[in-house]
Amino acid sequence: MIGYVILGTNNLTRATLFYDALAAELGMSRMMDFGERGYAWGAAMDKPMLCIMTPYDRKRATVGNGVMVGIAATSQDQVDRVYNKALELGGTDEGPPGLRPEGGDGFYAAYFRDLDGNKLDVFTYG
Repeated sequence: MIGYVILGTNNLTRATLFYDALAAELGMSRMMDFGERGYAWGAAMDKPMLCIMTPYDRKRATVGNGVMVGIAATSQDQVDRVYNKALELGGTDEGPPGLRPEGGDGFYAAYFRDLDGNKLDVFTYG
């Protein structure tokens, strides 16, 4: 159903370095270049993409309260690696890797905010 998600940034250079590193941990790469506005990362042109862009109206990008982007991982190890990479790059913790609900039996996730305060989670089932 979802084709792409756009998160706003106020510092495209910094955000690009952050998402290039996270995408590499997920086996993804930059798929589209929107010039001074931003980029899109994904696995293929026909798969969902995550875009980081400056706002079209040229006003300051702000974080949506209650907005979160979930990024599918292939394993618990990959969840751990992406979460740790996000924190290493300056992201902030919103919930360390683990089963949800605690002690659960399948949904393994970690939560963090990027450098602009956008909330993301990386997860896997099984």
